[in-house]
Amino acid sequence: MDWNFSVVWLFLGILVIAAGGAMVLFYQPICNNMLDGVSSYEKCKKWGLIVMGIGVLIAMNLHTLLLSLFVKVVFQK
Repeated sequence: MDWNFSVVWLFLGILVIAAGGAMVLFYQPICNNMLDGVSSYEKCKKWGLIVMGIGVLIAMNLHTLLLSLFVKVVFQK
């Protein structure tokens, strides 16, 4: 599968990066209201960074390439 640039995936990736950045920036209220509180502050920041990394993959349109490679490896004949 060839890589190609898509403006739609770029903007969706930027939105995912912004959501992950907001999760890292406002981790205390998110953890206090949705998760276990003080014990999960580091977990919340870690997941925010993971979401930002996934957003970078989406913005560069590499997620389809990686998913197709994964499917080929798992379901090869």
